[in-house]
Amino acid sequence: MTQTPAHLRARSEAEAATLPPLLARAEHLAGTVLLGEHGRRRAGMGDDFWQYRPAQPGDRRRSIDWRRSAKSDGTYVREREWQIAQSVMLWVDQAASMRFASTKDLPEKGDRARLLAMAVAILLIRGGERVGLTGGTLPPRRGEAQLLRLAQAFTEDDAQDYADPEARLMLPHARAIFISDFLAETGPVEAALTKAADRGVRGVLLQVLDPSEESFPFRGRTIFESVGKTVRHETLKANELRDRYLQRLAERKDWLTAMARATGWQYHVHHTDRAAQDALLWLYRTMEDAR
Repeated sequence: MTQTPAHLRARSEAEAATLPPLLARAEHLAGTVLLGEHGRRRAGMGDDFWQYRPAQPGDRRRSIDWRRSAKSDGTYVREREWQIAQSVMLWVDQAASMRFASTKDLPEKGDRARLLAMAVAILLIRGGERVGLTGGTLPPRRGEAQLLRLAQAFTEDDAQDYADPEARLMLPHARAIFISDFLAETGPVEAALTKAADRGVRGVLLQVLDPSEESFPFRGRTIFESVGKTVRHETLKANELRDRYLQRLAERKDWLTAMARATGWQYHVHHTDRAAQDALLWLYRTMEDAR
């Protein structure tokens, strides 16, 4: 039976409504990134031709492409592309501290973190990679069903104020993405990065901050309270705390930069008043370089 455009539209809207809102938003964000071929451009066993290169001492005779070599004065080897999917492990901070937004016009840090994690997962999975969560709760897999599992996992908030990075059961030589505000104690971050580096895991640290956490715009009488309401501090002169706060924040960024460098990772800061596409492009390009 031929279906009318109105009927088709109603069906498509009904099907779209069954998708988790996070996944739908991430699909839209991922669509803004122009995807090239995602194959691992590295010589090895595969089906796709990659390049010709001049023969070198030690090359096997059977690897020489005699037809190509006959067209020039040199001898050339035909290389193929090695297309082996890698595993990418995600850890996204879902603790209470990530549920902060300084104004109603800005997204919460956790919302932006989950959106970026889902969008990069879409790009990686559709590029042939396997994506999962650290800690063994969701092993890395391919396919659209895995995207639904990830979206579901990202709906489960953590009740504690701050969360520690999870680095258990990380596959050797995998890649990883840790997204957090990284404002909690540094010890667990150092332990997770060290454990990952010992297993040959390379990755990225993406620090997501609200713009007010960078500028500290508070003046006069101010009550500072953690999102989970376990910490509360009242002051009559908030402006006198500004310099000390900004110094501590700068020291934390310097520490994260040094830890990333020492373990072979990359570090980047994203502010929630900036376009999510900026951070997604950085994430995706950096993960490409880490292959």
